[in-house]
Amino acid sequence: MSSEKLLIDVGSTYFKVSSASGIEQHFRDFNKEILDDLTYKCGETIHAYKKEDIYICSSANGGLSTLIIGITDSFSLKFATNIAFNSGINIIDKVIYQNIEDYSIPSDLIDVVIVVGGIDSASNIFGEPLLSYLDKLKYSNIVYVGSEQDAPKLQENIENLVVLPNIIDNRLHIVEENLKEYLTNLYQLDIEGKEDIKNLYTITSNQIYSTPYIVNQTLPFIDTKFTVVNPFILIDIGGATTDIHYSKDLVDDNIVTTNEYDRLVFKKLGVYKSKESLIFTAKNNEFVYELLTHLKVTENIFEEQSEKALQVLMQLAIFLVLCKMSHYKQAYINLKLLSINSIVLTGGITKVLADSEIEDIITFFYKKILNSNHKPSVVMDHNYDIWTLAIINNKG
Repeated sequence: MSSEKLLIDVGSTYFKVSSASGIEQHFRDFNKEILDDLTYKCGETIHAYKKEDIYICSSANGGLSTLIIGITDSFSLKFATNIAFNSGINIIDKVIYQNIEDYSIPSDLIDVVIVVGGIDSASNIFGEPLLSYLDKLKYSNIVYVGSEQDAPKLQENIENLVVLPNIIDNRLHIVEENLKEYLTNLYQLDIEGKEDIKNLYTITSNQIYSTPYIVNQTLPFIDTKFTVVNPFILIDIGGATTDIHYSKDLVDDNIVTTNEYDRLVFKKLGVYKSKESLIFTAKNNEFVYELLTHLKVTENIFEEQSEKALQVLMQLAIFLVLCKMSHYKQAYINLKLLSINSIVLTGGITKVLADSEIEDIITFFYKKILNSNHKPSVVMDHNYDIWTLAIINNKG
């Protein structure tokens, strides 16, 4: 642990503070502003460091919601989805433009709309159906990353449209950096725009990053602290979201990108703030009742407020997120789960479940969903400090 830095992670449920003397963890008091609560619980430690030596990340905002409008599942929608997920964005819907008139209009406010389609030599791709759909949609930001020939017309007709270079090159490869930077900055602004988070700049002079972004940066350094056998995935189960971090080697896809690791954020699979949606997802999974029987509980556990109920929710979160990565309930990508040698777990789960309880769920998943006896090793971040590795190894 670097004695020169104080590292703080503001989660939706806990504060984690990493200093030369070790890791402190504190359950948040939701009746207080974040800075007041943090200062009350860790003020002595914080005041011992200079502002330039304090580094903060946060997952307290839960991420941004996005809707993607594209031409085809094979290229535009798939490419934009890949970039959005890897930028920590939560995709609430995808719309194929040819069928746009058949889609319902989401009632919630969308943080960002992405419009994509066509290579730069194509033109007149989007027209009145897009404008009509957008008129009925409530959104805060909109970005166009399709054929450059359609950009001027769309800018004339769509207020505050941000136009970026096409994410599809003429060889039908993905060009991700411009959109990824835009979405990452938008996510950053959302974090900083939250008054509670903005106040934290009174104790740090460094940029406040999203926790999923920071955790993703730790993956190349993970073997400096843990015995992990490649390829591996990292599952971060928290109060508001469940995040998956994985190596590109595990993706059987033709998307060409420069990043070694990607991540997915499941906004509705947390166990505190997202508890109701986690239970809803569980009830709609045909294997969950068999899993509950395996765990020797009934569905009444969903109504309980107990330590046992929390343990079961954590176990369900693991099972459901693995299902979403599999051929059974593929959410976006199909990871080569039979090739995984290690599953690393971090987040609140490490304080609730024993290694054996996690291994039990993973074994159940592989046997029931994949019909396999494959058993990846389970690596637990018991000290809950895996998020510190990127900052330490990058020397700030």
